[in-house]
Amino acid sequence: MKIGFDHEKYVKIQSQHIRDRIAQFGDKLYLEFGGKLFDDYHAARVLPGFMPDAKLKMLMELSDMAEIVLVISATDIEKNKVRGDLGITYDVDVLRLIAEFEQRGLLVSSVVITHFSGQSGATQFKARLEKKNIRVYMHYLIEGYPSNIPLIVSEEGYGHNDYIETTRPLVVVTAPGPGSGKMATCLSQLYHDNLRGIKAGYAKFETFPIWNLPLKHPVNLAYEAATADLNDINMIDPFHLDAYGETTVNYNRDIEIFPVLSAIFEGIYGECIYKSPTDMGVNMVGNCIIDDEACREASCMEIIRRYYTAAGKVVKEEASENEIYKIGLLLKQAKITTDDRKVTVAAKKRAEETGLPAAAIELPDGHIITSKTSDFLGASAALLLNALKFLAGIEHDVKLISPEAIEPIQELKVRYLGGRNPRLHTDEVLIALSLAATGDKNARAALEQLPNLKDCQVHTSVMLSEVDIKTFKRLGVDLTCEPVISKKKLTEKI
Repeated sequence: MKIGFDHEKYVKIQSQHIRDRIAQFGDKLYLEFGGKLFDDYHAARVLPGFMPDAKLKMLMELSDMAEIVLVISATDIEKNKVRGDLGITYDVDVLRLIAEFEQRGLLVSSVVITHFSGQSGATQFKARLEKKNIRVYMHYLIEGYPSNIPLIVSEEGYGHNDYIETTRPLVVVTAPGPGSGKMATCLSQLYHDNLRGIKAGYAKFETFPIWNLPLKHPVNLAYEAATADLNDINMIDPFHLDAYGETTVNYNRDIEIFPVLSAIFEGIYGECIYKSPTDMGVNMVGNCIIDDEACREASCMEIIRRYYTAAGKVVKEEASENEIYKIGLLLKQAKITTDDRKVTVAAKKRAEETGLPAAAIELPDGHIITSKTSDFLGASAALLLNALKFLAGIEHDVKLISPEAIEPIQELKVRYLGGRNPRLHTDEVLIALSLAATGDKNARAALEQLPNLKDCQVHTSVMLSEVDIKTFKRLGVDLTCEPVISKKKLTEKI
């Protein structure tokens, strides 16, 4: 894939821009950090060249002046809300994030539990953190929030919240996921700092949508596809257009909340220093795109992948039809279809030719490899072997794993473990390949090609098991599946 983003430039100018914003306010800046501080694979996919930990590296440039405050909602703790990409609850993720940040030399000064109204789970989590010598502060529900400005900006509103003790000029406020109360935490601190005579400011760091790209640019459309379940919509910022006559892009939630936010600023300071939601942002990502066409192409592929993800969730009754409908509209806005992804076409064609589940992979050089289901292997397992043989320069007809080695595994699965499908899954075929590699040079050569599968594109003509999905994820492969449970049932198609 062509590089479309300058990572080094981004780290440099983004950290400087934040320094400039701190200087604008004087004593302190509360920076609401949306999205993922590290492991931002969405940004890496749509902006080729963006490193998944780019924002973390940028923050480490400011480590001497920054501290991190983690925010978690008592409501999310109580209902054991799970982070979808990692499969862990938000409270567990807070502990994970603390460890990750501290391992990199960043100061995590405290945890704030928001929306607190006596939830027992939140109380227990507070005690758990304090046993680890982590400072914990409680912020409470405010009746009529966010519209009841007189109550919010009063001793009974923000004044009732614990004041978070901070020592550094940059306070990064982040959370395991959306809806945690990051913005309210920042504004509560502005209220308390103002009472103490501390000059403090607020800014927002969201990677997407990119404010200085067109509204319907594929990078911004891909963000809408990624947040289809949240009903986020990219919009022209009307406040910025009115104030400056300049067209910029923001998203609906920030635009909707801005009048309230402006009133809160006026309640605290007597005036609002920002004229628009765009003014609040410090994101410099758009200034580091060096190949717009490469980013457009990558983003179009991401929209297609998001479509297939949503379609699969609908089949499994994990999402509503609205989600897939919305992404379908985004495909039309980007003027693409699922057939614009090469592996999609290749996998479906192979399935039609054989009448069996099939799969396809696009290798780093653009070469397309396909596979079908056999007596011994599922299509995905066969695909891995076919791809590894091609990368290692091994003839297609060469058997990397002998049938005699596969048969005992099949017997174990069916006879002893009670399984119904004797074919090897992807994880099983890789284990078998590893065993074969101890005495076969071809198997060893193929196994050594596994790292070269990273970032490859894969499509299957049927939905895969969780085992296969996790294996592809661990290999760093971008996987999509037709939303088909059986070969005759196509649940969603465009």
